[in-house]
Amino acid sequence: MRNKVTKAVFPVAGLGTRFLPATKSVPKEIMTLVDRPLVQYAIDEARAAGIKEFIFITSRGKSALEDYFDQSPILEQELRKKGKLDILEDLKSTNMESGAIAYMRQHKALGLGHAVWCARRLIGDEPFAVMLPDDVISAEKPCLQQMVEAYEETGGNMVAAMEVPYDKASSYGILDVKDDMGAMVSVKGMVEKPNVEDAPSNLAVIGRYILDPAVLRNLNKKQTGAGGEIQLTDAIAQEIDATGVYGYRFRGQRFDCGSKAGFLQATVAFGLARDDLKDDLRGFLDSVMQIENAAE
Repeated sequence: MRNKVTKAVFPVAGLGTRFLPATKSVPKEIMTLVDRPLVQYAIDEARAAGIKEFIFITSRGKSALEDYFDQSPILEQELRKKGKLDILEDLKSTNMESGAIAYMRQHKALGLGHAVWCARRLIGDEPFAVMLPDDVISAEKPCLQQMVEAYEETGGNMVAAMEVPYDKASSYGILDVKDDMGAMVSVKGMVEKPNVEDAPSNLAVIGRYILDPAVLRNLNKKQTGAGGEIQLTDAIAQEIDATGVYGYRFRGQRFDCGSKAGFLQATVAFGLARDDLKDDLRGFLDSVMQIENAAE
């Protein structure tokens, strides 16, 4: 019987330089998308997939992120006193049980592979998920839950995958596909940020992974790859012939909230999906477009 995936690693040590000056004092991961920070979307998705242990790889200046998941007794007391029970219920969803969450420091920015490697002692010899909060995915069934269900059939290693324009391939890890089975592909190679002419496909890896602990042993070698960093993609690729690697075409829409344009697009999309916001927001967007059209 295959081990269940109950642990997830959240690499959140980045400086968020693309969002300066906002991220000078506010960690990017708690920047607000509608009314929840980016990291809350990742946590909710992980919980839906059966994750019980949450491991955050942090760095200096991330104390606000840790505080976010702590309880706030005075605030909860005030909400209860004022009868704002619906808001209180929403607030409770941000609390984490004692022992469910752990924080590990990445002291040097040596790449995503190094960040995941920092969690090795907490992972042990179990399969685990990796989630990048920058990638926010709108889906009827949460993306990681889709992947966990598929993983129960395949085992090995699984990465979330989506088609991207070929001229954007150099921004992603790209899969070299062996067999295409529709939602699932088996992988014969992985290339991190290839030149456009060298990309084996346009099927890109995005920020959701389910990994065999053998990947951590590969990361132990501290081998550097693209950009002089320790690449997670390279460590996964070493498992193609051993434990197997699969790409999973998830059902949903991915927003790159690590970019300003992606963050704005997600804000609009998630706002329009809210019954309490969509009418006002749609009316505003229509008026903006009318002004734009008139100006042309």
